[in-house]
Amino acid sequence: MLQISKLISKGAGLAPVLVKRASTLELDWDVRQKSRFDATDSLGRQLGVFLPRGTLVRGGDMLIAEDGSMVRVIAAPQAVLRITACTAHGTPFDLTRAAYHLGNRHVPIELKPDHLKIEPDHVLADLLRAMHLTVQEVEEAFEPEGGAYSSSGHSQGHSHTDGHEQAPTIAAAPPAAHIHGPDCSHDHGHAPQAIKPVAIQIHPRKPHSH
Repeated sequence: MLQISKLISKGAGLAPVLVKRASTLELDWDVRQKSRFDATDSLGRQLGVFLPRGTLVRGGDMLIAEDGSMVRVIAAPQAVLRITACTAHGTPFDLTRAAYHLGNRHVPIELKPDHLKIEPDHVLADLLRAMHLTVQEVEEAFEPEGGAYSSSGHSQGHSHTDGHEQAPTIAAAPPAAHIHGPDCSHDHGHAPQAIKPVAIQIHPRKPHSH
């Protein structure tokens, strides 16, 4: 069995020719949400996948085997419920309401601009139809949201500032000196002007006679 313990998200950084030459591995969501599983690729090789716990394997990801060979993952079509807004009795906003209620139930959900997808559940299907949504069972690839705090296992070292250089800090210019003029109306609280001394004459008092 060929062991695999490394994953490259969407084959980032790999030459297209290498991706094209790689064998393929078609997996449904039930398997791809596991970090450890056995599978058989398109070349008939038995694979033992041992990824970091919490890893979600997505369609288009590249698995790197211990011998250096690569395997491209394909999200296999599976039974899902495709949820769309009813054009006759509802509005597109109904999809937002549906996503809210499904999220409260911690249901794995794939978000699309014009529809939602969940795994088959007749109780939820009835609930959604009662909200005037159209629910159809179809066979499609399923790629639910992983959650804001889920571990995707894609060690790309990505940070929010990747590819964005921080603009250099420009020191603010010192304020221009204020020049007083005849039209200046600002109350600047000027210091009082010096008071000129005034000479005072003191006359001697005459003796008082009784």
